[in-house]
Amino acid sequence: MIEHATGKACIGDSGYCSAEIRDAIRARGMKPVIAANPTHNVKTRLDRKLYKLRYMVECGFHSLKRFRAVATRYEKTGTNYLAIVHVACIMAWLN
Repeated sequence: MIEHATGKACIGDSGYCSAEIRDAIRARGMKPVIAANPTHNVKTRLDRKLYKLRYMVECGFHSLKRFRAVATRYEKTGTNYLAIVHVACIMAWLN
């Protein structure tokens, strides 16, 4: 996924905390914003302001997955599934 990424920063959770991933992000000219994995001995500074954006995206996915048809993917075709995701987004936006 990194080879298709664009922007000034790449934000990820602690599962992506490795030197290889951070180097690949820097090679693309982006700033890695990845929380340190507690099981690794990596000490890096975390840009809290940018990391808050990741939290907001995760909350958005959580609200979408509250819709059972989105979470279980009852619709197998891409077009129908996208329609269900649109309906779920509209419902979340209206509430």
